[in-house]
Amino acid sequence: MEKTLSIIKPDAVKKGVIGQILTRFENNGLRIAATKKIQLSQKEAEEFYAIHKERPFFKDLVEFMVSGPVVVSVLEGENAVLKNRELMGATNPKEAAPGTIRADFAENIDANAVHGSDSLENAKIEIEFFFSKTEIL
Repeated sequence: MEKTLSIIKPDAVKKGVIGQILTRFENNGLRIAATKKIQLSQKEAEEFYAIHKERPFFKDLVEFMVSGPVVVSVLEGENAVLKNRELMGATNPKEAAPGTIRADFAENIDANAVHGSDSLENAKIEIEFFFSKTEIL
């Protein structure tokens, strides 16, 4: 069974659609192995998104991610990384297929409702960033 990380971003948390998003994961064969609501610090957001440090959007991304609470989850299932990315839809919600999370809940490319790991290697790193082994059941 693959595991992947999902983050419901501040815009979606503020809209009150956490349950709707988590239900989509479960209805599509992804089990929620762990989940928690947290407030990222500036340092944590900068560390998590360090891969984008040299990109022009880095500062705005970090600022957005600390603007309110997020819900981080470990999703488990067959082809979990790919399944989650399909459910999320394109990064730009204007390009996301109808019925995807971003098409339904995202405001724009910056406030795009969710984050998901892009590979098994990154999923392992991202999961370990937010969860200890004892939190994943």
